[in-house]
Amino acid sequence: MLQRNQTRTVKIGSVTIGHGHPIAVQSMCATKTTDVPATLQQLRSLQQAGADIIRIAADHKKDAAAIVALRQQSDATLSVDLQENYRLAETLAPHVDKIRYNPGHLYHHERNKPWREKVAYLADLAARHDCALRVGVNAGSVDPDKLAAARGGDSAARDSVLPMVESALEHSEWLDQLGFTRYCVSLKDSAPRKVIDANRMFAAARPDIPLHLGVTEAGMPPSGIEKTSIAFEQLIGYGIGDTVRVSLTLPHAQKHLEISAGQKMLADIAAGRVRTVVHFKENQLNLISCPSCSRVENEAFIELAQQVKERTQYAQQHAITIAVMGCRVNGPGETDDADLGLWCGPNYVNLKKRGKKLGAFKYEQILERLDEELASLINAPTT
Repeated sequence: MLQRNQTRTVKIGSVTIGHGHPIAVQSMCATKTTDVPATLQQLRSLQQAGADIIRIAADHKKDAAAIVALRQQSDATLSVDLQENYRLAETLAPHVDKIRYNPGHLYHHERNKPWREKVAYLADLAARHDCALRVGVNAGSVDPDKLAAARGGDSAARDSVLPMVESALEHSEWLDQLGFTRYCVSLKDSAPRKVIDANRMFAAARPDIPLHLGVTEAGMPPSGIEKTSIAFEQLIGYGIGDTVRVSLTLPHAQKHLEISAGQKMLADIAAGRVRTVVHFKENQLNLISCPSCSRVENEAFIELAQQVKERTQYAQQHAITIAVMGCRVNGPGETDDADLGLWCGPNYVNLKKRGKKLGAFKYEQILERLDEELASLINAPTT
């Protein structure tokens, strides 16, 4: 039987994580939140697949109203994903079981208000309405103060997961000081190695806090499943992890496959059917694409990600990272770190080359330009 870190118990609706409870498997609705019938259908599909917790994004008041309507028709354990507008929690807290906020995004709304006041506001709402919290740290949107400090150091410091871990620890300490302990933490990156490093570092400092595991923007199956498996095997094998999310780029109708993939990973780990390697093909082409979610601004992004995968097969033996991102939330940050980054908007795809903007291209034009830029990287002289 696997040994588990004895994290504290956190109740999320009808689900309890931490302190030896079963590892909960999560997913996230990909339909537009305001499309209540479609989102309700996806909620039911995920529940039927065995989802323990289901997350829905809320970016504006119409999203919040839709989630209130969804709650009236669904008994799913609901987590709401807040982005810049943290004040939506006031409307949503009475109707959901968990509120997820991103420390880096707290800076985007009411910029002059200290982040500690905003977190205190969220913690108070959660306490009054029987909600849990998740402190969701993401590599594509790290706390700007922590990131700026790292960028001022040497290259090893800039490439480290320390800014993510420091942000998570800082928020955990503040929540504890507020007397709110019903929370979990996540530290996500698109690189399995960094996910492993960040979570092991955090767990060493705070073994009492339940961790939500995931490789963000893992991409399409099967590579997205392989990346996630590597991270989960290494972390859960160390006793780390209380709930998991497999983030895959999938059509809406196949979103339930995230649940079956997560369940299979947990079963394989429990049975000892695991790999011995930790690194994910570091000498080969690495395709990153975000999971299809309700923040995707054009569903053509999903097909584009598949086209990029098929079109770049010839470059498999080159250590190049291509990121295909579907929205403005993590798109800018994640594409900055890629050799070639495609950040997909409603009508245009923003193309970056190692963080430098090359322009915005129509969906039917972007693949030809991608071919050119990929060829230039492959043929560039080595130094």
